[in-house]
Amino acid sequence: MSKRLNLYFIIIVCVFCSCKKDKAFAINTYQLTTDTITAFTLPPIPAILTTPESRADFLVNNYWKNVNFADSNYLHHSDILEQAWVDYCDLLNYVPLATAQRAMQNTIEGINQEKKVLKQVAELAEKYLYDANSPMLNEEYYIPVLQGLVTSHILNQSEKERAKRQLQLSLKNRLGTQALDFTYTLLSGNKSTLHNIQADYTLLLFNNPGCHTCAETIEQLKSSHLINSLIENKQLAVLSIYPDEEIDEWKKYQFHIPSTWINGYDATQTIRKENRYDLKAIPTLYLLDNKKNV
Repeated sequence: MSKRLNLYFIIIVCVFCSCKKDKAFAINTYQLTTDTITAFTLPPIPAILTTPESRADFLVNNYWKNVNFADSNYLHHSDILEQAWVDYCDLLNYVPLATAQRAMQNTIEGINQEKKVLKQVAELAEKYLYDANSPMLNEEYYIPVLQGLVTSHILNQSEKERAKRQLQLSLKNRLGTQALDFTYTLLSGNKSTLHNIQADYTLLLFNNPGCHTCAETIEQLKSSHLINSLIENKQLAVLSIYPDEEIDEWKKYQFHIPSTWINGYDATQTIRKENRYDLKAIPTLYLLDNKKNV
């Protein structure tokens, strides 16, 4: 009887261990099979679309068709998602701006399902479309992203604050709009405003004395035959503006700025305090027409 009970006990233990092993195997198998994201697949372009314009239009508007943004597995494949995003942003350059902006708006609306995925795409958008060092910098593509983040129903108010600030800046001084006016002060102490400059074109240059890239940019402009010719013919005015508060440093830098330029500083720090211009990088340049439109 005792031997029989021992045998039953061994059988039960073996069955129990076997069940646990099978269950663990099943869980691992399930985890492997649910993670099916191995590559990004473009939708096939209909054969009827033969022109480059029509094919680009189709791809821009259907680019993410095979992507389920509600699937958080994309968080584990950031390299695949990032490369797909880079290619998408590049593709936007092959369609009219209005088409690109509408497609970007629809893209963000489609991503507005899973918060973690939306945040990751928002980081990619900022990295490639808003970062001053990005070769793909394009605020006109980034604005629909920000608008989508600000109106998102899955983000709370604190999560929207960064997007709100960036949107306010991005909507200022856009291409085709009139540049915001400001008062500048010359070395002599005389004051004037951006909008008072009389010229067919105005090149507005924000720069700092200690900025190496600023120095390179200034030298390139100084050595440009075209720039100098336009200035000489009264067709172009170059306005160099120091937007910060170390005025003594600005004064020491005077000999680097050509006498044919207007060289001033913001004595009241209005540009910075009121965020009139998005100076996330220095130097920043704007080309304005005779009505001071960007």
